[in-house]
Amino acid sequence: MGGFNQTVVLDAIRRSPDGLSRVELADISGLSAQTLSNIARRLLDEGLILESGKIQLGPGKPRTLLTLNPSARFAIGVHLDPAVITTVILDLSGRVVSHSARRTPQPMDADAVISVMVEAVSDLLTETGVDVRRVLGVGVASPGPIDSDHGIVVDPPHLLGWERVPLRKALSTATGFPVVLEKDVAATAVAEIWGSHSESPENFIFVYLGTGIGMGLVSGGAVLRGTSQNAGEVGHIVVDPDGPVCFCGLRGCVAVTCMPQNLVEEAVRAGVHPGPVDKTDPSAVEEAFLELCAKARRGDSGAGAIIDRSATRVAKAVSVLTNALDFDRVIFGGPYWPMLSETYLALVPAALRKLTVAPHASDIRVEGTAFGTDVGAIGAACAVFDNAFSPDTRSLLLQH
Repeated sequence: MGGFNQTVVLDAIRRSPDGLSRVELADISGLSAQTLSNIARRLLDEGLILESGKIQLGPGKPRTLLTLNPSARFAIGVHLDPAVITTVILDLSGRVVSHSARRTPQPMDADAVISVMVEAVSDLLTETGVDVRRVLGVGVASPGPIDSDHGIVVDPPHLLGWERVPLRKALSTATGFPVVLEKDVAATAVAEIWGSHSESPENFIFVYLGTGIGMGLVSGGAVLRGTSQNAGEVGHIVVDPDGPVCFCGLRGCVAVTCMPQNLVEEAVRAGVHPGPVDKTDPSAVEEAFLELCAKARRGDSGAGAIIDRSATRVAKAVSVLTNALDFDRVIFGGPYWPMLSETYLALVPAALRKLTVAPHASDIRVEGTAFGTDVGAIGAACAVFDNAFSPDTRSLLLQH
């Protein structure tokens, strides 16, 4: 119980950039003044919070403000995308201290990829001079499926040749830090939760747009990970009944109509892109896709039609989940969001309005992430903080 109460207090201070007095913290947490005073003293002794000035709130003595000490702890986040490996260091406030992006080695040999990750982590620590004793660990956001219990990346369709790679153990051994392995779409959702200063539970869907498409689900402020920690796979939601045959046997699934590879192939068939494009090479697909998006933004009607259709298809997939789970907020992000944002923000809200069943007081909110293209890496680092500092009611259960 003591550990849980401490995380509640630290979380309240973290979400209040201007600081909180002990009296305010007692009101927020429901803890007694004595309990709150003891917790504040422990957090001060550990250097996690600071006393930073006083404030006069009505009659009586001024109250001392307690604020977060951002440099007390750090976390490292690594996002493995088939095209690029992004690495960040975050301080305890969630601020990005340093960032790097490196091309994912091709072919995607696991040992070569892990070597790039380790090198990126080492280089950032050297560049920033962060005290490694204050680094809580490394979070890794990886395409799924993953075996969370054993820290294994199982056999992701976009990581060719990766079959049961023990990524968590390999990175921990190489860096000397504890490692948290998250599915990429879960990590993006964690970033939104951890980075929000809202004190109320959040309910939303995060739509990740990268080499693949996935959706992170958040209900009551907690990520819905599922039994195997692989929730968010939406590849076999049908969004175009007249579309191409999917390897699952259905027609027009997300997996064969909405991914950048699919859109590039569509552009080649329509003569919008000269082709051919090696679909097994993520860098070649990325280059062609970015060119397609650029053409659409310059007003090319053929390219624009392809991107418009992709927005409508993705909206159909999103609507399946917003209807099933009664969510009223959708956040888009990922490496390709900046190129797609204008079209998606113009078309997706209206499409969802037509497809929504539940009588919401207002339209479903559709917005882009505030964390830019680094959201996967930021979420991976936030997962380290989340494991260490976020209140977890499961810790209150009696252990047998």
